[in-house]
Amino acid sequence: MSNLSVFSDPRSVAVVGASADPAKWGYWLARGALRGADRRRVHLVNAKGATIEGTASVRSLADLDEVPELVVLCAPAASVPAVVEQALAMGTRGFLGITAGIDTAHGEPGLERRLADRIRAAGARLVGPNCLGLYDAASDLELAWGTFSPGHLAIISQSGQLGLELAGLAAHEGLGVSRFVSVGNQVDVSAAELLEDLVNHEQTRAVVLYLESFTDARELVATMARLRASGKPVVVLTVGASEASRAAARSHTGALTAATDVVRAACRAAGASLVDTPSQAVELAHLLLGGPLPTGRRVAIVSDSGGQGAIAADTFARHGLTVPRLSAATQSTLTRLLPAAAAVANPVDLAGAGEQDLTSYARVVDALAASGDVDAVVLSGYFGCYGADTPELAERELEVVETLADAVETHGRPVLVHSMSHDSVAVRSMRARAVPTLHTIDAVARSLELATLMAEDADRPLPGAVADATGESGKALAYLVGRDLVAGAGVAYPGAVAVRDPGGVRAATEMLAAPYVLKAGWLEHKTEVGGVVVGLVDATAAEDAFVEMFGRLGDGEYVLEEMDRQTDTVELIVGARRDASFGPVVLVGFGGVQAELHRDVQVALAPVGEDEARMMIESLRAFPLLDGWRGRPAVDVVAAAAVVAAVSRLLAESPEIVECEINPLRVGPGGAVAVDALVVAADRNVSQPN
Repeated sequence: MSNLSVFSDPRSVAVVGASADPAKWGYWLARGALRGADRRRVHLVNAKGATIEGTASVRSLADLDEVPELVVLCAPAASVPAVVEQALAMGTRGFLGITAGIDTAHGEPGLERRLADRIRAAGARLVGPNCLGLYDAASDLELAWGTFSPGHLAIISQSGQLGLELAGLAAHEGLGVSRFVSVGNQVDVSAAELLEDLVNHEQTRAVVLYLESFTDARELVATMARLRASGKPVVVLTVGASEASRAAARSHTGALTAATDVVRAACRAAGASLVDTPSQAVELAHLLLGGPLPTGRRVAIVSDSGGQGAIAADTFARHGLTVPRLSAATQSTLTRLLPAAAAVANPVDLAGAGEQDLTSYARVVDALAASGDVDAVVLSGYFGCYGADTPELAERELEVVETLADAVETHGRPVLVHSMSHDSVAVRSMRARAVPTLHTIDAVARSLELATLMAEDADRPLPGAVADATGESGKALAYLVGRDLVAGAGVAYPGAVAVRDPGGVRAATEMLAAPYVLKAGWLEHKTEVGGVVVGLVDATAAEDAFVEMFGRLGDGEYVLEEMDRQTDTVELIVGARRDASFGPVVLVGFGGVQAELHRDVQVALAPVGEDEARMMIESLRAFPLLDGWRGRPAVDVVAAAAVVAAVSRLLAESPEIVECEINPLRVGPGGAVAVDALVVAADRNVSQPN
């Protein structure tokens, strides 16, 4: 990756298309550039030579007395190629492409990419085109529409307007921006490169990334992991959760994974977090910028309202957090601090103690943070409103804020506040002092859950190297061929024999143990068309089943297979496929014919080890069914995890395989046995039996 410093701290900037009209882009770009005039030389280029914000402009780059290191392209699309050539001839190192529609203006599809090739060949780089600009707080570089508040949150966005929305939401919540880049069409500089450039950006402490498409996706994951390791966690926004993105899937595995499922898996591999909306991104950023992450899921709730405390407890439970009963020692400590009517088990109801003495809030929070009973403390209710509603209490409330911040620093546990105030002096002070403060308990619970997941994922190993794929489409292999490939990866199958006529069926029964299963081996989804008959108790039953199935489905390779006789089993689906952006992904979930109905699945980038595979299984909503539900024996989760890991390796190491699926994998107390296989191989690698 080349040095991108020209986009963060250039020695000189020329805005081509600068304007004196406040309604035009060129005005905002010129005004922003001039704000950094104390740090760098700023040149404004306007075809009419207008004076802009008191600064004279020139009519052309040729009129400048020096080479502009960074040129901002805000000129009409028809003039952009000529401006680029002129700037390259002068020695310009970077271009910020605001102008859109360059291909259309010239009637030349692909012109933007050819311009990017020309720029790179000259040793320069291009951000955009069709972007809304960039901003860097540390270097006073402001080349975008709008106004930014300096801070520690970096925003990289494929949608310029969504990026500006994120910056606006952050400012409203008291969070400033360290760097903002609208990446536009990414014909040259990519989002992954811009993310990598943030690893050593001192002012950045957290990152929000919005992308609609993922190029160099595995490298992007590695970059997010490097940011996380450098103490700069990443929050990701994307699109693609709709049913339309699953419509063309060949296997159940493909139908069960939307684009966002794969992005979420990539985020977890990198220790990043995927959120659904811009407001959620900013709310989570509060926690990431505001102190330590929780080391577990235990939460103490402190409230000056019993109702708010109870609502908070229910909300946390829905987000996978626990509100444990506090130890006897901690309850005893709280009893000494609070009135007799106070509830001290958790949630803690102050019973009016806060109104009587504001320091009660701080003393209780400090005791809980020091107790070891919980991993985070949430203060919910009126705190943050006292100074605004009763000015005489403002100073005392701010003193309590200082004490809350001290508790975070002393005990290394996060303290979050749900305040009924949107934006009081106390609220702003808490946000500035590493005490994240949000206006709804829903936002607190959701953000705390996501922060907990990020902490849990911090030590996840990145997935290993994968083989280059030979194709993204293909044809399903015959059942026995695919089964042999999967078995070769270490997956257990019952005995099976290919059959084509009743005589072959009878001969097969002499080699296999009853009961039997008959399958139409050439069909991808056999159950839907009656291509599977189970429970065939003897040779006669097997022959009769073959005659009936042959009469319906016709000639083909049929398979007689031993029926798995394990008892107390649970059926899983295990599959892997090649995502167009992220490459091999693996899935495990509750399987059988109702797999797509339940949609209880976990997805990860492949390959995975057996430990991570087991974590995936244990994260399924219905995992209790595997762990001895209602007196049934627990099944062999270790064996199931080994199958998940094996399937993930098979796809990661076999470039000729496009998809691979076992549905179902029957898991019992004594092991895991696969009783189906769907393997799709790239077209030119398909080899079928005659």
